[in-house]
Amino acid sequence: MSILDLYCAVDAFWQRFEPVWERELLATGQRRRRRATRLHPAEILTILILFQQSGYRTFKSFYTQHVQVHLRQEFPHVLSYTRFVELMPRFLVPLAIYLHTHRGSCTGVSFIDSTSLAVCHPARIQQHRVFRVDARRGKTSVGWFYGFKLHLVVNDRGELLAFCLTPGNTDDRRPVSRLTQRLFGRLFGDKGYISQPLAEQLFLGQGLRLITKLRKNMRNILMPLADHLLLRKRALIETIIDQLKNVCQIEHSRHRSPFNFLVHLFAGLIAYCQLPKKPSLHLDHYVCIEPGGE
Repeated sequence: MSILDLYCAVDAFWQRFEPVWERELLATGQRRRRRATRLHPAEILTILILFQQSGYRTFKSFYTQHVQVHLRQEFPHVLSYTRFVELMPRFLVPLAIYLHTHRGSCTGVSFIDSTSLAVCHPARIQQHRVFRVDARRGKTSVGWFYGFKLHLVVNDRGELLAFCLTPGNTDDRRPVSRLTQRLFGRLFGDKGYISQPLAEQLFLGQGLRLITKLRKNMRNILMPLADHLLLRKRALIETIIDQLKNVCQIEHSRHRSPFNFLVHLFAGLIAYCQLPKKPSLHLDHYVCIEPGGE
């Protein structure tokens, strides 16, 4: 997506969102100055999303070496880097709403997984201060980390359906009920989601079938061939997580503010949602023939 197309999409959203947001804001009874910034809010949102697609490793390098140098024509009223960083927390709510407008629709085949978002090296946990209140030690298949877990649900087209951020020590099965409220059909997960009570709750409550691999000490059960083949395609969501971490830069240890951490996380998820080509199983290209059909 070009800068112009991105800005047009963000500006169209802002024109609809701003009047509603201003009307719903809670007042404290005190008069407060609301100075308009030189950069339009749609321009600020565009720059935040654009960073996640730029390939730069740090936002400071992207802003000072690319935006302020090469994008002067697109953003003639560009702010200083310090002022821009001060304004970022203001746009946490608009980014969250904009992200929800870009979620995909359930197709009946969904995949769920979680990934770690480490905020510092394990050796520096005792010295870490930014996320001391919310971050926790957690463990994944590759080892221990300190930070958060990002839980994702995607469909077979690679579109984001739901997401949730929890402390690093949260059980993967805990947020499943909240993440799957809009889903139907089949939900595929890894062994971390094995739970008979959870499977019964999802099936009885909304007809959603939770399908996972079996542990070595579990009794083998018969599974339809279609479910078995789709379960082997669960690497789709792992590919999406890899893109989020290595292309959209949602994980690093340079955060200095919890609010800006969430701003960059939402901007990274939006940048992925707007990718023209996403990892997909291309199930729409296949025609299912019933047994006995021609």
